[in-house]
Amino acid sequence: MSKNNDKASAGKASADKAPTKAKAPETFFEVHKRQLSDAFAVADCGEPALTILAEPKNEIIMNFPVRMDNGKYRLFKGYRIQHNNLLGPYKGGIRFHHTVHLEEVKALAALMTYKCSLLQIPFGGAKGGITINPREHSQQELERITRRFTHHLGNNIGPEYDIPAPDMGTNSQTMVWMMDTYMNTLSSSNKNALRHIVTGKSLLSGGSVGRQKATGQGVVYCIQEWAKERDFVLDGATVSIQGFGNVGSHTALILAKLGVSVVAVNDHTGSIINPEGINPHKLRDWVRKNGGIKGYPGAAACTKDDFWSTQVDLLIPAAMELQVTAEVARQIQAKVIVEGANGPLHFEADEILAERNIDVIPDILANAGGVVVSYFEWIQNKRSETWEVEVVDSKLHVRMRKAYQRVREFAEEKGVNRRVAALALAIERIDQVYAERGIFP
Repeated sequence: MSKNNDKASAGKASADKAPTKAKAPETFFEVHKRQLSDAFAVADCGEPALTILAEPKNEIIMNFPVRMDNGKYRLFKGYRIQHNNLLGPYKGGIRFHHTVHLEEVKALAALMTYKCSLLQIPFGGAKGGITINPREHSQQELERITRRFTHHLGNNIGPEYDIPAPDMGTNSQTMVWMMDTYMNTLSSSNKNALRHIVTGKSLLSGGSVGRQKATGQGVVYCIQEWAKERDFVLDGATVSIQGFGNVGSHTALILAKLGVSVVAVNDHTGSIINPEGINPHKLRDWVRKNGGIKGYPGAAACTKDDFWSTQVDLLIPAAMELQVTAEVARQIQAKVIVEGANGPLHFEADEILAERNIDVIPDILANAGGVVVSYFEWIQNKRSETWEVEVVDSKLHVRMRKAYQRVREFAEEKGVNRRVAALALAIERIDQVYAERGIFP
């Protein structure tokens, strides 16, 4: 054998022994695109929608300086992704979290487009955020960061163009700062006509009753529809909840009124369990005081695996995206998963849960209560009206019930899971509008 052949053989052997590079885990946006592909396969829509909806219309990325309490300046990265505004103004939350990045915000903005379409409210989809851990900053620093971010956004937001709302790490106070900053950049004669620049505000500054609990309330309305469909009695049922912030805590409080017992909770600080039931009022107060569930005296600490494998009737992921992996999906012992969070399931987890006959109520349906009541707040601001909480809850209930029924019927007709059905219905509505309006020019 020639020396060249010897070298070639040695090279091949070395290549064979070389370790294969591990495949990077899918991003949230990549998982979303796979889900979207399944929905397009059954949706009755044309090529324009398929092309246009694949990517957001606008991706706004900014770096802005803010003076800290110690007098030094720090540079922050912020995003506002505007996915689609065919059905109405862009609409979506502002997230303050240390994991905020472009791919995440793109996926969240797309989900908002489909959420608004599915619930038949006249908004498009957007999302924004700042890569920041709000727990590391004083109230004064958070105010300066919020106001500088809002000012930097400038004309990229507006009450008839793009309407922010609260999300993870932000709240009604954040929205009031955004509103006030925006108001003070325009003519003083128009100030009071601009309250609907944001939703999720405090009641004193133009917010709506029922908005704070709206996402949790919508989750519960979906659970009630599922229970009717399955002839399941909620009184005496059990639930595990991941995340005990705004969505998780309000869901637990509302479910408690229906006789549902919280037996396990997980958040960023740990996991707790109590088969006899965890008092949601006391746990909410503990979390507000201590920043998480860790150390709560009314339950025992447990591992995260214990949390996922706890046998319950209902499981509500209400924390971050991509929490339920294929491995976790095999551990779950629940009758139904109701997605209080956006995108909590990996693509493979959906398939495994379907094989195990565990129902999934998807995010764009289950947690749509927040954007629906944001729409109600927007209308009230425009009309200078104030609705009673009974009116808000009743209107929300009607929209959630009708959307649930449409998804159920589509899923049964097409033989698909409810995530595919929800996305397909949302896509079809957008496609119909594109067909009517055409694509300019």
